[in-house]
Amino acid sequence: MPPDSRAARQRGVRAALATEGVDGLLVTHLPNIRYLTGFTGSAGLLLVRPSDAVLVTDFRYATQAPREVGEAARVDVDPVSVWQRLGKELAEVPLEALGVEAQSLTIRDAERVSGATRGRVVPTVDLVERLRAAKDPDEVRAIRCAASLAQDALAEVLPEIGPGRTEREIAAALEGALRRGGSEWHPFPTIVASGPRSALPHARTSGRVLEPGDWLLLDFGAQVDGYCADLTRTVVVGRRADERQRAVYQLVETAQRRALDHLRAGMTGREGDALAREVIAERGFGDAFGHSLGHGLGLEVHEAPRVAPTAEAPLPLHAVVTVEPGIYLPGWGGVRLEDDVYLGPDGPECLSDNRTELVELV
Repeated sequence: MPPDSRAARQRGVRAALATEGVDGLLVTHLPNIRYLTGFTGSAGLLLVRPSDAVLVTDFRYATQAPREVGEAARVDVDPVSVWQRLGKELAEVPLEALGVEAQSLTIRDAERVSGATRGRVVPTVDLVERLRAAKDPDEVRAIRCAASLAQDALAEVLPEIGPGRTEREIAAALEGALRRGGSEWHPFPTIVASGPRSALPHARTSGRVLEPGDWLLLDFGAQVDGYCADLTRTVVVGRRADERQRAVYQLVETAQRRALDHLRAGMTGREGDALAREVIAERGFGDAFGHSLGHGLGLEVHEAPRVAPTAEAPLPLHAVVTVEPGIYLPGWGGVRLEDDVYLGPDGPECLSDNRTELVELV
């Protein structure tokens, strides 16, 4: 990540300090630390003050942290306790009001912060996350690359799928293809749900054996340079789709197409969600689409903004969101189609391939 991007991001945080009524921010959420400094380790505290930024970490990252962070922050390594070192930093440069990330700080760590500072501790909410919602070109590129990698992995695995395979075998094959293709890790546990289990929107992959005529729902992702892609495809296994399967699939595909064509930065998340939800509800399946249309993508697979019936905030320019309508009918099965979309100044741009024609693995 270029130093100038990190510097600009930190300037964005500092610009928000006065609005939040604080003169410093303690960043504890690791994706936010990575966003602001480039540090990818699992232990760190970032103190952002008006004139500097200090990353406190431990012995495990004594070599890694300075290399990754460079000039973006001063790195302090404490072999005993990062909280002890934070206390020393706050004693050397006292702050009247220290902001903390209320959404990620545990009660125990909040007590540690209170013990480390002489000033007031002020909860803040999503201060860094609001900045992360709008992606720069390098972030969009990484998500596009992750989506391409995920698509290639699916193309490798699909010919191997058929009746007699288990969900876990398919998940293992897909995850292996993702790693071989270059995915740094899996952004979330891969979902492979077959037959009636495809009606479970967030099913846990099981040992169920696929049967002819089953739906097979595959929800999976890849990670490149820390950035996530999130895709879902639903196929029919072992024989041609029947009339009901084709009708439900076509309805979900039509709903997704309407959203992909008309979603824009500036509309509210609720308005974006309605683009697909209205199509499904008009056909009598409104109650079978129980989750939101989408969510933001970035360093986390679920981040701001939300594309949901309750989301009244405008969708930011340069956001990347998923578009994933679904219909779930208990005892029968479900269909979900998901692609990743960049909301640019010229309208929506699909970062994934949107290959959503009905696939029948016969």
